Amino acid sequence: MPNAGARPVLVACSGGADSLALLSAAIFELKRSPRSVIGVVVDHGLQDGSAEHTQRVVAQMATMGADETASIRVHVDATAIGVEAGAREARYAALAQLATHFGAAAVLLGHTRDDQAETVLLGLARGSGGRSIAGMRRGFRRGDIRFERPLLDVAREQTEAACRHEGLDFWVDPHNSDPRFRRSRVRHDVMPVLEQHLGPGVAATLARTAEQLRPDMEFLDDYAQRLFDDAREPDTERLGVRVTISKVRPMGRAMQTRVARLAALEAGCPADELFAVHITALADLLAVGGGQRQIQLPGHVTGYQDGPDTLAFRRTVVPG
Repeated sequence: MPNAGARPVLVACSGGADSLALLSAAIFELKRSPRSVIGVVVDHGLQDGSAEHTQRVVAQMATMGADETASIRVHVDATAIGVEAGAREARYAALAQLATHFGAAAVLLGHTRDDQAETVLLGLARGSGGRSIAGMRRGFRRGDIRFERPLLDVAREQTEAACRHEGLDFWVDPHNSDPRFRRSRVRHDVMPVLEQHLGPGVAATLARTAEQLRPDMEFLDDYAQRLFDDAREPDTERLGVRVTISKVRPMGRAMQTRVARLAALEAGCPADELFAVHITALADLLAVGGGQRQIQLPGHVTGYQDGPDTLAFRRTVVPG
């Protein structure tokens, strides 16, 4: 668990087995600590009865021994980035808001080893390269707020067993079995086939591969971030992102693709919809130039070469 003095710790809890097991562990580990444990529920409003479910989880967290409980309802904007990505963005923003309100040391998330394996497969399907194989980070910052994933080495079946052992009634999110969502199809269709044909332990192997690759990816990503910051040009018009091509071109393909991705994200492209084909096309502009070429990107963003030495972005013009 994070060590940050007497500041409270927030645990994001949906009422599912993973987050309930995490909350139970946090309460146990910190019961003799001056730090308090605050259980929080984010109501996305995407399902009938979500408000009633939120109330039940809040009551359950209090019964488990959380020092404080809180809930927050969010609006999910899925128009540009889809329901899954929209819900995630709204959730993280809400959790960061609550963490700031409570002065929390960190927000704990209940992602497990199985979630990590699914993330790796989804990333590979998008063609996002080494970053997809590196999976989810154990910790990351969103502004001044630190998010942690303490259960990335724990299997989903272990969190369910822990809940049963503790007598905790856990909720099964119907979205997790809804075939409309890619993660649900990976969980219920793809992973069982891999286990059947490659043998048991595929999830653990995928998660272990992600863990081994992550330090290399983080080093390269940190270097790319510094390069991107150095290559950026001041821009108060359009989408506010302009990159000096000549500062990136000599650094090679590994940096060109990473800077292209950072620039696209900064311009407003949703990460879940930004595929290899988009990044490759932008990197080609950084590598060899594109003249009048325009690249339409997800999120209604267009990338283009503005003059001989600038990669720029603007809103995509939608006909009609």
